Amino acid sequence: MTHSPQSGRPRARIPGPQQPPPPYPRIRAGLWKRCLGGGLALWVLTAALTYATGNTASLPTLILLGSFLGPVVFVLWAYERHARDLGVSAILGCFLTGGALGVLGASVTESYLVRPSWGMFVCVGLAEEAVKLGALVFVLRRMPGIRGIRAGLVLGAAVGFGFAALESAGYAFDAAVSTEGVDLRALIETELLRGVPAPFGQGLWTAITGAVLLSFRRPNGRFRLAAPVVSACLGAALLHALWDSTQGIAIWLVARLAGTGADRRLFAAGYIPRPSAAQEHLFTLFSVGLLVLVSLLGVAWVHSLARRCTSWRNTP
Repeated sequence: MTHSPQSGRPRARIPGPQQPPPPYPRIRAGLWKRCLGGGLALWVLTAALTYATGNTASLPTLILLGSFLGPVVFVLWAYERHARDLGVSAILGCFLTGGALGVLGASVTESYLVRPSWGMFVCVGLAEEAVKLGALVFVLRRMPGIRGIRAGLVLGAAVGFGFAALESAGYAFDAAVSTEGVDLRALIETELLRGVPAPFGQGLWTAITGAVLLSFRRPNGRFRLAAPVVSACLGAALLHALWDSTQGIAIWLVARLAGTGADRRLFAAGYIPRPSAAQEHLFTLFSVGLLVLVSLLGVAWVHSLARRCTSWRNTP
C-alpha cells in the first residue's frame, strides 16, 4: 500500500509486469552434491548388508548404484551449471537413448575383434566413438535448434556417460558371476576401478566429438561431416585406444626395462609370467601414470574447446 500525495489516503499498489516462468525446471543449487553423498552412502550400506547377510537379492541394486552413480552425478552437475536452457528431454535422451544405442552398436562391431593387439584397441576406439557420435545425431535429429560448442560438450558427455554406466554395469555383472558362485569382492573392485576414473573416459571423449560436431551444425538442423569433425573423432578414438591399452603398454615398458625383451605376446597376454616385486611396482607406476597422462590430454582438449565457446560463462 502507498499514500496519495494529495489526500494522504492509502491506495493499492499496481502490480508490475509478471516475469514468464523459465522454460526449464528449477533445480536447487548443489543437487549433484546431495545426490553424490546420498548415493555413496546408499552404495556402501548396500555393499555392507550384502556382505553381512549373503543375500544376493540386493546385487542388482549394488550393481546399478555403483555403475550409474558417477555418470548421473556428472550429468546433473553439467545440467545445473551449463545446460538448463537445453531442456531435460535433450539431456535425458542423450544419456539413456544415446547410451543404450552406443552399447548395442559397440557390441555388434566389437564382436569381430577378439584378439588383443594394437590394432584391436584402435579399432575398438574407432568403433565406439563413431557409434556414440551416431547416437548423438539420432537423439538430436528432431531438435534443430540445439547446436554450438557448449551444447555439444554437455550432450556429448551425456551420451558418453550413459554408455559408461551401461558398460560398467555389464562388467560388474561379469565380475560378480563366477564358477564358484557370487564374487562380491570382485564386483566391488570392478565398480571402484571403473567408477573413479569414469569422468575422464567415455564422457570426456564423446564431449570432444560432440562439441566439434554441433559447432558445424547448420541453422536448419542438418549435420555436417566436416574435416574437423572427422579429425576430432579420430583423435578421441586415439585417446580411447591409449586408455584401453595402458595395461599392455605398461607391461611392454616393464619388459624393456627388465631386459627380458619386448615380446609382443606379453602385450597380447596382458600379464608378465612370474613377475618380481620390482616389476609389479613398475607395472603399477606405468599403468597409473599412463592413465593420468591420457586423462590430462583429454581435459586439456575439452578446456580448449570450452574457451572457444563465448556463451559458456553466460549459461543460465
